[in-house]
Formats: sequence, C-alpha cells, structure tokens
Amino acid sequence: MSGDAAAIGRDPLSFFARRTAFVDSVVRTKAESLLQAVGSPIAIAAVGGYGRSELFPFSDIDLLILAENEPDLARLKAPVAEFVRLLWDSGLKVSQSVRTVGECSRLNEQNIELHISLLDIRFIAGALELFEALRQRLHEFQQQQSDRLIRRLSEMAQQRHSKFQNTVYHLEPNVKEAPGTIRDIHLLNWLGVLLSDKAPVLEAIAETDAARRFLYSIRCFLHAVSGRDNNLLTFEQQDEAARLLPEEPISAEGWMRMYYRHARAVFQSGVRALEFVDARQSSLVRQFRDWRGRLSTSDLTVSQNRILIRNPAATLGSSESVLGLFRFSARHAIPLSWDAQRRIRGANAEIAAAFCKRPAGYKSWRDLLSQPHTGFALRQMQESGVLSAAVPGWKTVESLVVRDFYHRYTVDEHTLVAIDVIDGLIARGGSFPARFRELALEIDDPAVLRLAILLHDIGKGTTPGDHVRGSLEAASEMLAALGGNEQTDAAVRFLIEHHLDLSGVMNGRDPDDPATARYLTSRIGTQEDLRRLTLLTYADISAVNPAAMTPWRAEQLWRVYSIAQKQLTRELSEDRIVSVVVPEAGGQPGLAAFLEGFPMRYLRTNTKEQIAHHFSLEEKRRRDGVAVEITHEPGAHLATIVARDQPGLFASICGALASFGMDILKAEASSNRCGCVLDLIRFADPMRTLEMNPGETERLQWTIECVLKGVIEVPDLLRRRRPRPRPGSARLQPSIRFNNDASDGSTLIEFIGEDRPGLLFDLATALTSAECNIELVLVDTEAHRAIDVFYVTQNGVKVDAETQAELQARLKLAGA
Repeated sequence: MSGDAAAIGRDPLSFFARRTAFVDSVVRTKAESLLQAVGSPIAIAAVGGYGRSELFPFSDIDLLILAENEPDLARLKAPVAEFVRLLWDSGLKVSQSVRTVGECSRLNEQNIELHISLLDIRFIAGALELFEALRQRLHEFQQQQSDRLIRRLSEMAQQRHSKFQNTVYHLEPNVKEAPGTIRDIHLLNWLGVLLSDKAPVLEAIAETDAARRFLYSIRCFLHAVSGRDNNLLTFEQQDEAARLLPEEPISAEGWMRMYYRHARAVFQSGVRALEFVDARQSSLVRQFRDWRGRLSTSDLTVSQNRILIRNPAATLGSSESVLGLFRFSARHAIPLSWDAQRRIRGANAEIAAAFCKRPAGYKSWRDLLSQPHTGFALRQMQESGVLSAAVPGWKTVESLVVRDFYHRYTVDEHTLVAIDVIDGLIARGGSFPARFRELALEIDDPAVLRLAILLHDIGKGTTPGDHVRGSLEAASEMLAALGGNEQTDAAVRFLIEHHLDLSGVMNGRDPDDPATARYLTSRIGTQEDLRRLTLLTYADISAVNPAAMTPWRAEQLWRVYSIAQKQLTRELSEDRIVSVVVPEAGGQPGLAAFLEGFPMRYLRTNTKEQIAHHFSLEEKRRRDGVAVEITHEPGAHLATIVARDQPGLFASICGALASFGMDILKAEASSNRCGCVLDLIRFADPMRTLEMNPGETERLQWTIECVLKGVIEVPDLLRRRRPRPRPGSARLQPSIRFNNDASDGSTLIEFIGEDRPGLLFDLATALTSAECNIELVLVDTEAHRAIDVFYVTQNGVKVDAETQAELQARLKLAGA
C-alpha cells in the first residue's frame, strides 16, 4: 500500500488524468440507460473537483444532471435514482444534484456553494446543446453577479482562515482547508474566472504552480495511504511522506519545512488576491485609506492601507533603518505592500550582512518592541525574511516542528502568538481576564517582556533536550550585540531561565503548601520579575493552542501569582493563619470537634461559609452514612464528599467519576481525628454530559454514594466505559519521580504518562495497596498526557526509600 501511495503521490497530475478518464468512461456507460429512459433532453455534467479533473483517490464524484424545464424534474426522479445506484455499484462515491438551466443561472444566497461548484463545470454526456445553453447563461450570470460572488468568496475564505487562526504553521495541518492549502489554490482559480481584471490573479496562480503540485502530491498520498478521504497530515504520515515522496528520503523536519514554505507562498498569494478584491470597495473605505495615507514619511508612503518603500537604498541600507520600517508598521498596524515585501526579500542577503556587520542597538529594538502592535510587525519581518537576519538563531526555529499532542503550532509561530497575547493584554482588548490585563498595565517596560518571549524557545532549534540552556546562550549573544544595560540583560535572562517555573508549580505543586511559597520566592526576587514572569507564563500557555488557557488554568496561574506575591511582600505568614480561632468559624455545636484533626491549610483555603457548609454535609453523613454534593464552578465542577475513612476511598471516587467520562483537575482529601474524610474534587466535563442532561448530576451523585457504600463495584463501572480515541502515533511511556523535599510533611510523587479513563483510579489503588495515605492530589492533563502529583504519607511520615522502590514498580504497572 505504501508503494502504491508513493507512486500516486509522486505524480498527482498523471493520476488525475487516469482517474478522471476512468470515471468519465463509467459515467458515460451507466448514463446510456438514463438517457434512453428519459423522453426530454437532459445533460450530465461534472462539477467541483470532478469538473476540474482533479479527482483524488477518494474524492466524491460531483455530478449535475441538467433538465430544460421544471416539469421535467419530476419525471427524472426514478431514472436518476437508478443511474446513481449503478454508479455506486461500480464503486463510485457519487454526489448528485438535479437542476434546470434557469435554477443554475439564478442567484441563490442560501446556496452559494452551488454557484461556486458551477465555476468548474465540464460536459460528460447527454444533450450537448442543452449544456452549451447553460454555459452561455452561466457566463452572463457570472458577469452580472461577479461582485456579489467575489464578496461571498472573500467572506468564506476569511472565515475559513479564521477557523485555523490565520496561520499556515499548524503541526498537523489540514492540507485541504487550512490557510495556504488546496482550498486557497481553488480560491485563486475561482477569482480568475470571476474578475474582469485577471492579470494580478493569473500572476499569483503562476507563482504557486510548484506549491500546487506539492500539495496535490500530499493529498493524493494521504488518501491512498489512509484508504479514505483523509486530509489531516499527522505526525505518522509526515514520517511516511518524508520517506516515500521525495526522490531521496529526507527527515520529516526538513520535509515539513518544505510544506510550510509552499503553504506560505500559497497563503500570501491568496491574501494578495483578496487584497486586490478588497481594493474595489466603497468610497467610505477609500476615504479611510486616504486618511491613513497621510501617515507617510520621507522614506515610506501608505497607499491603500499598505506600506510602500519610497527609497529602498536608504530604508534597507542599515539594520537601524530596517527596524525603523517595521517600527512604523508596529505603531500603526499597517502591513507591507506586496512590492515592499518583494524588494525586501530581494535584498535579504544584504540585510543579513548589515545586521551581522553592525547590529541595530538596544534602543532601536526597544522602540520596536514597545509599540502597540509588535506581534503584527514581527510577523511582517518573519514573512519577508528579516527576522532570521535580525535575531541570532531564529532560522533554527523557523517552521520547526516539535512533536507532542498538546502544541498546535511550529516553534516560531508559537512565539509570535505569545507576543500577540501580550499585545492584546496591554491594549486591554479581546476576552482576556481583567486581572491579567490590569497586571500587564503595571509592567514598567513591556519591551523587556516581549524580547524575552521572542527568545524564550529559540533553544529548541539548537539544544532540543535542554532548550532553556540553548535559549539563554542565544539571548546572551543577542544582548551582547545590542549593547543594552546590565539590568535589562539580567531581566531578559531571568525570564528565559525561569519561564517554565510557574507552569511547573501549577502542574506539580500544591499552591497551598507553605513549601511552595518558599520555593517560588527562592526563584523570584522582585515583584516586577514576578509580574513579568506571570504574564510570560500566561502568554506561553495561551500560545500552545487556542483552547489551552482555560478558565481553570487562568485561575490556577493567578493563585500561584498571588501566593508568590504575598510571600514576597510578607503578607502571608504562619502567625496570621494560626491565629484563626476554630470556634469562631461558625456557631454550630460540634463544629470544633469536626474541625479537630484537619490540617491548618484547610482553614486557609476555605471560607467560614464553606466550612459551615462542609459541617452540614457531615451531619448528613451521620444520618445517611455518606454525603455527596456536586456543584458547578466557573470552568469546572466540584464534588464534595464526606464519608468515614476507609482503604481505597479516594480511588473509588476517582473510578466513579471516570465511569461518567469526567476529567479530574484537582483533588484534595483531609481527615479529622474522628475518622471522617472530606474530599474536594474539581473535575471537567469534556462531553458536557451534566450540562446537557441535568438529571445526570443526580445520577452521578447516587453512583458515588453507592460505590462508597459498597453497593456498586468500580471495575464494573469502568468496564462499561469505552476509551476515548487518541490521535497521533506513539504511546507515552510513564515516568515516576519522588521528592521528599517539596513538602514539609509528605512525599511528593509525580506521575507523567498517557491519559486514559480510569487512570487516576488505578494509580490511587496502587498507592492504597502499598498502605500509603493520599494527603493531596494535583491533576493536570495536556491533551493526552496526564500529569498527576500525589502528596502521600505512610504511617504519618514521609515514604522511605525502600517503599519508594516498591511504589515505582506498582505505579509504572498501573500507568501502563
């Protein structure tokens, strides 16, 4: 199969010709009975991809069956059904429509897809005169409605690009629909049909010819190797394509860089064509653009909202003047014109030499990185080839794929998206949380933060096993060349060196453990460092993929920031917390006895109202044997369980939640001297089961109660739950780490492995079977990677080395 797929992929145009000829022959043969059965003239035409003679291995066969008049349609129903059946029996996946000439040449705003498919129409069989009549009517219709059709095409393209975040740099791209892929090639062709002034679009089509063959090759290969209409270029298929499609096998990394180069060329051509279309807008838009044109300088001019270079020799002659060009773009959010980009790309070698001979100083970079639209301008630098000339080591991360199931973008795109996030926070735009926007306004010098983000992952291109070290080396080289001050250099290096610290605490430490606060302040020296590091972490997580910065993660990051901030200002002290008098937490009789034995952190992390409510659940537990309550919180659900302590209690609760498809985010268990356990478990509902089916909340509560009472066995629940499908290739091997220094009273056990339903239940069961008590659990899931951190004790003390070795084996087996 791989050999056949490679042969098809290496010569897609020849495959199109063979498959189109074969399908034409089958359709014409099967059409004979249809044409004989129908008394009135009809025509059969190919439309869409079939009309373009671009049939990929598993493309649909789009047919138009054309009738002359409306009354003919009713008589065609049965013969057409038989005709389509014969085609399906021949192995063709047919998509057909039956229409009249008038219907095809009459605007239908609700079915623009019909008019687009008719831009690629080809005669197959039947009444040629009827088909020619349609073609003439279509020509007139497309001339009359060209502006409306072009506008809708532009809107659809922009919506499609937006769906993919307007970037070609996805790690596992959709080669049909993503920006810079086959659909954008079709867009150019359609605009070439509809525009009266075709020259700019025809030029763009010619420039993308090599990219078109490359993308067609990939899609043919994907169809052939998958045995279906598959357009997603996964990591596995990237490996196969890099090995089989080129004349000589190359690395998947090198092959994907070829993909991004071609996709970028197509995307730029498509954007340029849309800009050309956009230029034919209303006079109101032209007036705005004329106003923007007043921003011109002696070296630059703004025309139709694009920057033109008046004096290339002066503008591109030095590193300082080049940064000045992009500083102008960053200040006003105006993109370079196509002509300016062409001039810059033509002078890339000279620009690189200028940056090498005499790099721009820190002041020029600070001016650029202080502008409100820095991310926008850096993208202009990236697209025109300047960023790799200006930033040492940037070329190593251009279009660099670092494979995991969490990141969506290449390393360079991830970096630029992170800077976009900072721009949005400072501009107080978008849907960013208000407290992070306020924090961004407290930053003394945003240029320091943006420069650190620009360099924070650059080491992934040189030292992938230790990218922080590589990033620090690249930063030191650039900072030395910039000639900035020692304080600024130290701030940038600090942010790069510690850019994983806060996310590490979020994923692997208990924020409410005093040791965590001490750890943070041992790493972070000043309030300004903390503010910058928090914002960098927010941007870094947000730039992983559009859904990465969930309300839950934002809340966790803010908690970590608050704890470190309080520790730095010495507002958080053990004396203040210890001074809370237990009887004053509420006026209920027996409350003091209920609280006795709970850790002091319980009083710090719960309000008086929450404590009183927990006590009311304890009263219910006394009556019913167990109390379970599930409530909704922003970004999560909270399960509160009060029960008598028993072996495997926490594991049983985890199993019950897993049986409903819930993802546990965080769990905390506390026990008092009376043998009562209070479990607080926050979980996500990825399938929205509880939201869409309110009765399921009550059923989940009942299930947990039955599990804790021993009425239902957890393994029986989990056997009925089908595992969720996991995309991608290799399984993640479990990793277990023990740390006796992270907490004053417990052993920290960190498990990293492949997530699956029931995993936390299996891990907790393994710990319980070794007679360990789980004091606290922190759970985080990144795509399909589980990061579970347990704070455990054995007989009230930390776990010794012998038990750790036993647990290592048990947890590895449980997580396999």
